[in-house]
Order: sequence, then structure tokens, then C-alpha cells
Amino acid sequence: MSNHMMAIGNETVVYLSEQVIILCSCALSFLGSSLIILTYICWSDLRTTPRKLLVFLSVSDWLSAVSYAYGVWSAFKGDSNDCIIQGAISTFANTSSFFWTVAIAIYLYVFIVRSNQRVADSLVLFFHMVSWGVPLVITIAAVSLGKIGYDASEVSVGWCWIRVSATDRVLWMLVTGKIWEFLAYLILPILYILIKRHIHTAHAALSEYRPILANRPQTHSFSSMADVKLTLIPIIFITLRIWSTVRFILVLAQSPFKLHPVLMTLHGIGNTLQGAANCIMFVFFTQPIRKRLSTALCCCSKCQAEAEQSHNAPHRLLPGEDPSTQIEEESTSRARTDR
Repeated sequence: MSNHMMAIGNETVVYLSEQVIILCSCALSFLGSSLIILTYICWSDLRTTPRKLLVFLSVSDWLSAVSYAYGVWSAFKGDSNDCIIQGAISTFANTSSFFWTVAIAIYLYVFIVRSNQRVADSLVLFFHMVSWGVPLVITIAAVSLGKIGYDASEVSVGWCWIRVSATDRVLWMLVTGKIWEFLAYLILPILYILIKRHIHTAHAALSEYRPILANRPQTHSFSSMADVKLTLIPIIFITLRIWSTVRFILVLAQSPFKLHPVLMTLHGIGNTLQGAANCIMFVFFTQPIRKRLSTALCCCSKCQAEAEQSHNAPHRLLPGEDPSTQIEEESTSRARTDR
């Protein structure tokens, strides 16, 4: 089967190869978001406010992955109830993900740069109201006005979003996602650059007045990892989301390149991989959680091996016990169990 996408009339056909790639991306995001949520539930001592905010972001990414996967799997050919439901859920989850991503950056800025944990913690309720409330209002309005439905993969890759037949669809594309995406592109780099600069300044002062502590390898290691994360967060977000933005601009320009197979595949991966990217950064690249996961996996493997060994090991005979007596006792025990 040809590994490309093509437009037939008003419909962009998504072939099996692209569907498989995007579904794999959805599966990774589903697993990554689930792992972030599970680690938060399992280990109470790691339930810091930033990680709690990360869990709310992961819930949004989890919903996005599931709804996008359903849309790509279903390969809608027109408006239907499940198309509208899928489009509504993905619109809500995707927009909520933008808000929670920015909320985490604002929290870290207030907490680290402004050094005010009380104000940072007081913002959490506001984050809930905005990050859940605004996407919900937008989604309800879009569904009520009949704007969400089959979009013929004009600015998607198999899933439903803004109806291709809507005369004001560009406006609704902006309201249901793109305008918040553009704002995130501006806000995230600025906040994380300010946070990094503050940390570097504080670390320089610490090195000057407490050279022994500053030169400890462990302190330097943690500082380096935090520095890498603060650099990667906005870069990964923009790298994943930019392909969707490029396609949107090409649609506005009515360019045929909006259907380029590489661009559409990158768009599909970028919109669905955020949960997996967050898991890599905040689970596998976070030493305390990585150690606990390794310990838990080792314990599970050890317990399983011991269980198999004890199950397969023969029952030891007591001194003077006859083997035939042992067989008779085991047979009697099994008979009682069967009853």
C-alpha cells in the first residue's frame, strides 16, 4: 500500500501506514500519562504541588490520546454522533492540555523566581477554574452551534474537529485551539528562560559563598538535570506542536503542501505524543521515581520467581515419612479442594 496521503475532492484519505504510526504514538502517550498518574497515586511522599499539576496535565493528555486514537481508528467518512463526541472530547482535552502546560510554568515561576510558595499554592484553584472551565465552555459552545464534526482531515489526521463545511471554521479553529497554542509558544519560552536565569544566578551566589557545597558532585548533578529539563520543556512542546501550526498556516494560504505526507505524519505524532514526552522527562529522567520504579520491578520479578520456584519444588519428606503416604495426602487434599 502506498505510504502517503492524498486528497480526493474535499476528503483527505489517511492510509493504513499513517494510521499505524499515529495509533502507536497514541498508545505511547496513553501509557506515559497512565504511568505519571499511577506513580502519583502509589507514592504519597512524592505528591508535591508541581507533580499534582503534572497529573492534571496527564489527565488531559490521556483523554487526548484516547480520543485521537478512536478518531484515527474509526476513519470517519462523514458527520456522525461518535464523530462529534470524539471531536468534542479531543477539543476539550487538547485545549486543557495547553492551559495546564502554561499553568505549570506559571507556578514554577512564582515559586522559584518570586520565592513565594503561598501565592503559588493559592493559584492552584485558579488554574483549575481556567484549565478545565475555559475549554469546557469553548467545547460546549462549539458543539451547541454545530461547529464540531467531520473536517475531512483538512487540519487533522483522521480525527474529527471543526466541520469542513462551516463558513467561519477558521475562527473556530482559532477559538478551539490555535490561539491558545500561539500563546503557549510565547509564554513558555519566556517563563522558563526567566526561571533558568534565576537558578543560574542563585547557583553562582551559592558557589561564591559556599564553595564546598557547590562543588559536591551530587548537587551539581541535580542542578544539571534541572537545567536540562527547564531547557527541554518548551523545546519539546514547540517541537511537537509546531507541525499542527504549520499545517494551519498552509490551510490559510491554501497551499497544496498542507497534504504533504511527511508534514501530516509529523502533525499526527506531535498532537498525540505529549503524554509520552512528559513521562520520559518527569518519570524516567527523575531519579527518585526512576529508582522506585526499578525497585518495584525488581521486587515483582523476584516475587514471581520465588512463587514459581516454591510451586515447582517437591514437598520435602519428614524423617521416617513414607513417599506413598505423601502421595495419598496430596490426593486427599486435592479431592477436598475440588468439593
